[in-house]
Amino acid sequence: MLNSRLWVQLAAIAVLCTGCAAIEDYRPAWLYGNGAPALSAGIKSYDEGQYTEARTSLTTALDQGLNFERDRITAHKYLAFIYCITGKEKQCREEFKKILEIDPSFELQPAEAGHPLWGPVFRSVKQKNK
Repeated sequence: MLNSRLWVQLAAIAVLCTGCAAIEDYRPAWLYGNGAPALSAGIKSYDEGQYTEARTSLTTALDQGLNFERDRITAHKYLAFIYCITGKEKQCREEFKKILEIDPSFELQPAEAGHPLWGPVFRSVKQKNK
């Protein structure tokens, strides 16, 4: 009896630990595209301020393929942010143009739109694409 309780407890712990991994990081390639892991890595690197690594991962994600428009837009958006942060306004503009080619109605979130570096660049690109 004690042995079966121990197995039940171990099984319960194993099931609970499977939830420890970030669910959003599990994005099967057959559904999201081969670039999905690189997209997640790129966003994580961006959030950690590692812009060179983030740019590499985001570019890899796009090159490997992302099946959903929203994922491609996200990759281009973060690339635009990185280029603006690093003083590469021309590349920043190009990334925003790519977003608007995918979705002409795209808008930045209010907090993003108010950013002093990329907010004005995005508004300028959006105005020219009308």
